[in-house]
Amino acid sequence: MNRTLRVAQTMVYVLNVLSEVAPHWIPAHVPAEWVERYGKRLEEERLPKEEQERRQYANQVGADGWMLLDALETAETPDWMKTLPAITTLRTIWEQQFEAREQGGQWRAEPALPATQLITSPYDLDARNGKKRATFWTGYKVHFTQTCDEDAPQLITHVETTPAPLSDEGVIGAIHVDLSEKDLLPERHLVDSGYATLANLVASRSDYEVDLVGPTLKTHWYQAETGYDLTHFSIDWETEMVTCPQGRISSSWTPVQDAGKSLIKVKFSMSDCKVRPARTSCTGTTRRTLTLHPKEQMQALFAARKREETDEFKDTYRHRAGIEGLHSQGVRTLGLRRSRYIGLSKTHLGHVAIATAVNVIQLMSWLRGEAPEQTRTSAFKRVMEQAA
Repeated sequence: MNRTLRVAQTMVYVLNVLSEVAPHWIPAHVPAEWVERYGKRLEEERLPKEEQERRQYANQVGADGWMLLDALETAETPDWMKTLPAITTLRTIWEQQFEAREQGGQWRAEPALPATQLITSPYDLDARNGKKRATFWTGYKVHFTQTCDEDAPQLITHVETTPAPLSDEGVIGAIHVDLSEKDLLPERHLVDSGYATLANLVASRSDYEVDLVGPTLKTHWYQAETGYDLTHFSIDWETEMVTCPQGRISSSWTPVQDAGKSLIKVKFSMSDCKVRPARTSCTGTTRRTLTLHPKEQMQALFAARKREETDEFKDTYRHRAGIEGLHSQGVRTLGLRRSRYIGLSKTHLGHVAIATAVNVIQLMSWLRGEAPEQTRTSAFKRVMEQAA
């Protein structure tokens, strides 16, 4: 739900609640023209398309909301109405999306809070906006952990439900805590690249003796193609020096704090970089700089990337395909992407129910000796394969 639709739909929601609990109060305090503006549930298609018109519409909705809040604050309004959850929601959303009334109460260019704290729906105060590549949604994110032994049924051992904006890397610790408490920690945990961060590679091993196996995020800087990315530099942690592929030694090594993370900024001398014939392959500026993470994390990263190049990694990681099939089954058969409930706790309960159903299906199939279904192929591909 976008910002403009969110505030307009909040007015629809609040006015409907007040009409249910205080039907005699509404006609005396609400203008008749609001029926046209908020008389039915709003959809994105009905909102103005041009940016200026959309801002004017948002400011009109904001003025209506402030007017409603003012009317609720009058002495003749019963106290119980002023503290209705719907009114609290209205006030909170208006504080997030509009400037304070003392400053004009106009539409904010940006919300007052980050996405993780921003109310995105008046109907579900726990829901948040999420984005993954080209997909946008309002709600939650679910993380399933499933066994992948070839000689046993593949069962879900953990379900983690989080607000939509929370990144994958932020939940692996909570998953390992829960699995540890249930004595279900695996020796190797197969994950996708979102979980396999430097910090998680180290923490999983040191805290739980779990080998986190997954493709690490790769650099997209052009040096990865020219042979001058970080993997081609030699790091001496004891002397705090880095040697470049041309044999030049760094001129500075500076520990820094950036966004709560401990990092090391390494710089090479401008006099060295300027005279090297390979400078354009190494840097687009007058000198090369590097950003290093702590020693343990860097060593874990290099080891993980080296392992990714082996056949053993490919053979091990192929087992993770089962979790993709699980998500597909949950979406197609069990409505995984549509929460039947409101709120994080109840949505999590729904996810647990889906996981339980999947486990029952998996267990029954295993007991009957049925092989797991393979990925479906199109009719066109089947015909071509048969003709070959």
